[in-house]
Formats: sequence, structure tokens, C-alpha cells
Amino acid sequence: MKEYIVSARKYRPMSFDSVVGQAALTTTLRNAVKSGKLAHAYLFCGPRGVGKTTCARIFAKAINCLSPTGEGEACNTCESCMAFNEQRSYNIFELDAASNNSVENIKALMEQTRIPPQVGKYKVFIIDEVHMLSTAAFNAFLKTLEEPPAHVIFILATTEKHKILPTIISRCQIYDFERMSAASIVSHLKMVAEKEGISCEEEALGVIAEKADGGMRDALSIFDQAASFCRGNITYDKVIEDLNVLDAENYFKVTDLCLKNDVSGVMILLNSVIAKGFDGGHFISGLAAHLRNVLMAKDESTLHLLEVSDRQRDRYKEQATTCPAKFLYRALKVMNECDINYRQSSNKRLLVELTLIQVAQITQPDDEGDSAGRSPKRRIKSLFRKLIADARQTAAIQVAATEQTATTKKPEAVSASSGTKRHDTHAETTAATSSAGTGSSPKAPAIKLGSIGKTFSNLKKKPERQSDTTETEIADTGERQEFDNDMLQMQWYAMCKRMPQQMAGLAARMKNIQPAISSLPDIDIVVDNKILLEEILRIKGRIRNTLAIALHNTGITLNIRQAKPEEIKKILSPRELLEEMSAGNKAIERLRKELELEIV
Repeated sequence: MKEYIVSARKYRPMSFDSVVGQAALTTTLRNAVKSGKLAHAYLFCGPRGVGKTTCARIFAKAINCLSPTGEGEACNTCESCMAFNEQRSYNIFELDAASNNSVENIKALMEQTRIPPQVGKYKVFIIDEVHMLSTAAFNAFLKTLEEPPAHVIFILATTEKHKILPTIISRCQIYDFERMSAASIVSHLKMVAEKEGISCEEEALGVIAEKADGGMRDALSIFDQAASFCRGNITYDKVIEDLNVLDAENYFKVTDLCLKNDVSGVMILLNSVIAKGFDGGHFISGLAAHLRNVLMAKDESTLHLLEVSDRQRDRYKEQATTCPAKFLYRALKVMNECDINYRQSSNKRLLVELTLIQVAQITQPDDEGDSAGRSPKRRIKSLFRKLIADARQTAAIQVAATEQTATTKKPEAVSASSGTKRHDTHAETTAATSSAGTGSSPKAPAIKLGSIGKTFSNLKKKPERQSDTTETEIADTGERQEFDNDMLQMQWYAMCKRMPQQMAGLAARMKNIQPAISSLPDIDIVVDNKILLEEILRIKGRIRNTLAIALHNTGITLNIRQAKPEEIKKILSPRELLEEMSAGNKAIERLRKELELEIV
């Protein structure tokens, strides 16, 4: 069986003409060989897999060629070229600085520089990954690099130029190798596929080029992997399956869904992507790159910036016609913020979902109607208008039913004027119901406050008018849910917490009151002094409304009175409270003494 050689080695360039994507550098090196103006040290730097070591070998062979061509290429027929091709040349040395990075290794190398070449003009030393040398090794190498023998040329190769000492860099000619474009990689892969007799789709090669990230060696390795998986027929579907790459179709779909404000569809698509094992952050990064391409496709002058196949480029142009530029700008900004916060987020999926919801709302118009004092920028958009409209319609129907029940129970208390007022309220409720049913206006039902009473939860943060001090109590709808003293006191404290800012002093004093059930649903509220009693009586209706709604019992009655002298309890300080507890429970006192606890 014939020995298999990977494509990265089998199709490694052997001349300057066959080097891909580095035309400027190879032209410079070729001209240097033709003119004979050679430096004593070269530094080749750039990302992995772009041809640094390959160009160093080609350059070293061309330097020592006994009869170079007029184009500055090696002839491949002289003794020096034959020795290099057969890997028996004594004039070209390669050193891996990653494993030979000590001072002793550099000293041994320096000993070899003293011996002149036997065949050819120069001894060439190629030091790969030179940034791995230790500081002591760099210092030992420095003097020889500055003034080497006339027959010695050094070629240093590295992926991290910033780690090399400035004194070394200043003594070299620097060649910065570029990351290869996707078009160059695809073109080279087509040549390899043709020679290997492998059929392939251009879109599949585009995915391989994108995955290689500008490195030809990585691209050839992925090409071999895909060829093995596809059995000689490389297709787009098989490549994304083999490489576990997210299909670009998902990005086109999610963009269309966001333009339609279809949040549900976006969430379903995200769930299917995550279910396939893809990371949410990876999906956001891919979507951001997709929208960037769509933005570039909106202008013919920037269309060439897309490193994709012709078919994909046409799809980007088609979607660009439906995407407003404002949508693309704001979506890219939102996703960039998500990318920044993704690592620090403890709930990464929620962050991704919120980001996609924001993107899906960009083209959605603001909700109509009053914003309740908020500026339009802070107004929250509805995601599911139909659900909200249905909920408002249901609420309006329930209010209408409540008023009808109240009218049936107390017909004798209805005067002519109140009947007119109830008729107006019913008309407003009916109008709101029909509006919610047709979807013409998303406003809440217009219900007069006096018909259901006022609570602390519907106060606005502004000074009350004098007319607000008297309220109509909530109507008795017959709701009679049982409650105990614990539930009563919890809702009382919650009501005090919700009281508006202008009642902060009253709320603080009311927190010290403990209401109690005399006989369900009658509640006793005992107040310490007359001033507090008058203030509480002024808002008695509001207190009853709040408790009736919170406890689900509209039959509540409040008995508010001033405490008798014997009912007034002294408010204990923390120290007095501790002393009282210790007197009644010796275990607490013993614990305090053992832990040496004191109230400060």
C-alpha cells in the first residue's frame, strides 16, 4: 500500500511562484537573490500556517543555488539544490528554538558558524519559533547576530514578534507575513482537490477557509479531514456536519424573524441551536458577523469585503434590501454588549435570550397610549399584543359584572344622581371592552376610581390634592376568603411599605400598630394617641380598600379607636428587649455570656 502523505506536506511550495497569498514578500526575496544584495539576518513573523518556514527554506535554497534562474528561483538541478531536495545538505541548518532554547544550544550553533560551506556560497541557519529562546540564550546569540562571518545568514521565524528582544529585532530585516484571504485559500484548495481527484462544492470550501482563519496549513488539514468524511465528494452539508459548524441558514432565518418581531419564533430557533450542542455566545458572535456582512452588502462599494462564495454574496445582497440600516446598527450594538458581558454572566442563556428579544423589538413601533409619566425611551414594548388585549377584555368584563352585582344587592341606596354616574361608568367600561376586542387601541379600560375605591398601590408619586383625602370604599362583592392574624399583620406591614413618600412619617408610626381580628372579618386597630388616630381616620377608606384586596375579603370592617391608658405599652429599646428575653429564658442569657455578646 502506498504511503499516505497529508496535503500540508505533499503540496508544500518548493518555489516562490507556488507560495500562496504572500506576493509582496516573495517578490522582495526573489529580487534580493537576483541582485545578490543579501542581509546577514532576516526575521519572518506572522500568524501560524502562512508560509514563514516554507519561504525560509525556499530562500535558503535559492541563496545557495549554483545557477539560479533569471527570476531569482533555484534551478533544482545543481548539486546544492539536489542535496537540499534530498535533505542531505550541510549548508542549511534548521533549529527548533522551542526545544533548544538554552545557552548551551546557542553556543553549539555558534561553533558551527565558524566552518565555511563546502558547496555553495552561504551557510544558512533557520531558527524556528525564535521567541522561545531564553533571555540568556538571546544575549549569547546577540554578538554573533550583530557581526556574523561573511558566509553566514540567519533566518529567524516567529509567531510572536513582541516577545523578541528589541536588540535582536533591530539587527534583522523584518518581513511581516499576512493572514491569507478566504479567496486565496479556496483557490488553492480547488487546485489540490483537482490533483487528488476529489469533487467539491465551492460553498464547502468556503466553510473550510473560514474555519482555517487565514492559515493555509490549517485549511489543508481540515480539507483532508473533510475528504475522509465525505469519501471523495465534499459537500456543504457534510462539511458543516463533520466540523460541527452552525449552518449560515440559521442566521438568515433569525434575521428575518427579528424583522417580523416574531419573538416566539426566535426563541424556538435558539432552543434548537442550543439543543444541537452549540454555545449561546457562539451563536451571538456568528449572528453579529452575519449582520455585519448584511451591512456591508447594502453598498456596492463595500460588497467586495465579504469573503464568501458568489452564491452567499447574492443572498446577503437580497437580505440587505429588506434590512433597514438603523436596525443593523442597533442590533450590532446590542450584540456587542452581550459579547462583552457573556463571560461574567451567571445565567448565560438568559442573557442571550434577552439580547435576541431586544433585537426582535428594534423595528417594532412603541405601544400606543399614555406612558404613565415615563418618557417614550423608557416605555416597554409589548411582545404579545393579542394576549394583552385578551387580558384587558377579560378584566373589563369582570369589572362590569362586579358593578352589576353591587347594583342588584343595594338597589335602595341608588339615587338619581348616582344612577347617572353608574350609567356613565358602565358606558365607559363597555367602550373599553369593545376597543380591546377589536384591537384598535391598547389602552386599559377607562374605569372611574370612585367606583372601586382607591388603594396605596395605585398612587402616583406626586403631592396629593385636598380632594384625595376622602375616598369611596370598595364595593362588597361577596368575596369572603378567611384569614388569620398573621396574614393580617403581614399585609398591614406590606401596606405601610407601599405608602407614598409624602406619608413616610405616618407609615413609620403605623408599622408599630398591630391590628387584630375581633370577629372575622371585623378588625380592631388600637392607636396610641389622638393625633395619630385622626391621621389614620382620614385615610380609613384607603386602608380598608388595600386590606380587602390583599386579603380577598370585601366584607372587612375596621374598628379604629384610641388605646386606653392600661393598653398603652412602653416601646422597649434593644437593650431592654434583650434583658426581658434573658429574664424569661435562662438559655439566652447563658448563650450571651459564653459568646460574650453585647449590644452596642
